[in-house]
Amino acid sequence: MPRSCNSDLDVMHVIPAERPQDSFQRKAYRWATAKGLTDRIPDRVHLSLLYWAHLGYRPNLDQPCTFNEKLQWLKIHDRNPLYTTLCDKVAVKGWVAERIGARYVTPTYAIWDSLDKIDTAHLPDQFVLKINGDSGGIAICRDRATFDLESAMPTLEKNFGRNYYYRNREWPYKDVRPLAFAEEYLNPGHMRSAAGQQGATGGVIDYKLYCFDGVPRLLYVSQGLEDHATARISFLDLDWTFAPFKRHDYAAFEELPARPGCYGEMLDLARVLSAGIPFVRVDFIEYEGQPRFSEMTFYPCAGLMEFDPPEWDAALGELLDLSGAYRASR
Repeated sequence: MPRSCNSDLDVMHVIPAERPQDSFQRKAYRWATAKGLTDRIPDRVHLSLLYWAHLGYRPNLDQPCTFNEKLQWLKIHDRNPLYTTLCDKVAVKGWVAERIGARYVTPTYAIWDSLDKIDTAHLPDQFVLKINGDSGGIAICRDRATFDLESAMPTLEKNFGRNYYYRNREWPYKDVRPLAFAEEYLNPGHMRSAAGQQGATGGVIDYKLYCFDGVPRLLYVSQGLEDHATARISFLDLDWTFAPFKRHDYAAFEELPARPGCYGEMLDLARVLSAGIPFVRVDFIEYEGQPRFSEMTFYPCAGLMEFDPPEWDAALGELLDLSGAYRASR
């Protein structure tokens, strides 16, 4: 049976209570989007179709009430130019350092505006190569003497030439000027792992804080995201207990990971970094016992996350106040 929720405009909005069955038409639109065949479709039309292709129903983009719907609304209406800086993995470091201190930011060794200019000769023995406007495309060098840059190039080229905006219309990426950069290699032995100890095995833990207008309200903890097939993700309340919902696409933790000793400091830093933004996810790891900034994400899962149970999509939507969205005329 469908259920209803009250939107911010006090109208009834009907959304499915259960996950709709997939269809050929929905699969076809997802395939077309992945192939870039939908790039020329206007943002609003594409977002509505993409939402349907992933979640099985059309979003209400005029009177949104769920968390996912409101993220789509923000893509269309909240065009704060600052977000382009915050989505740029190079530029955001300076912005973060100015607000909370450089000690929380991973150092950058070199920046190149072309892949042809990458020169590792003067880099430390260990480093990581990344693209500033991409997610996940990296090359890790653990020993510069044996590092094969040529083998790493296909991954870097694929991500350097891709504008992250088009697939999910995450507009802050549209004007990010592509750069390659090298940054410090973070030794996993100095990070907190799933076993709860520095240097223990089990996969590195990430702490991703959901912040609403400067207030962290919940988080999810992830382990081993370098391998999505074996990764684990669980949502937590701020008191470090399991939240009553989970993601549909990842296995949850069976046991709660140990709370990091710097958890309170992470919360304080997230409050500073998220102030004045209707919603942003602020991510950290724990490195050598201290918080280390990772990234800021405005649209987790592109606003297409399947909540289990699904009513929590609406519950989180109640936390997101759209009245604070940026307006160019202000």
